[in-house]
Amino acid sequence: MARVKGGPHGHLRHKKVLKYTKGQFGSRHLLIRRANEARLKSMWYSTRDRKNRKRDLRRLWITRINAGARQNGLSYSQLIFALRKSNILLNRKMLADLAAREPKAFTAIVEKAKAAK
Repeated sequence: MARVKGGPHGHLRHKKVLKYTKGQFGSRHLLIRRANEARLKSMWYSTRDRKNRKRDLRRLWITRINAGARQNGLSYSQLIFALRKSNILLNRKMLADLAAREPKAFTAIVEKAKAAK
C-alpha cells in the first residue's frame, strides 16, 4: 500500500494554517506542526473567552450600578428589588452606562424606584 502525500491540496492547507498563525512567536508561525497546534489552541481560547467576556462584563456592570446606588443611599440588591417593584425595566448594561455617564439620570431613576418601594 502506498503512502498518500496530499499534493497541491496539502500545500494549500499548510499555507492556510501558516497564514492563520502569522503573528505567532517563534516556530509557531514557521513550522506546520507547531503552527497547527497554535491554531487549535488559539481557537479553543477564543471560544472559551467569548463566554468569559460576557461574565466579566456583567460583573463590571454590577460593580458600577452598586457604586451609583450607594451614592444614592441604597445597596445594589435594594436597588434591583426597588426597580422590580416599581416596574422599571432597564437591564444592567443600561443601568451601568447611566451610572457611569449620566449620574443625574441615574439618580432620577433611583428616586423613582425608592418612591415605589
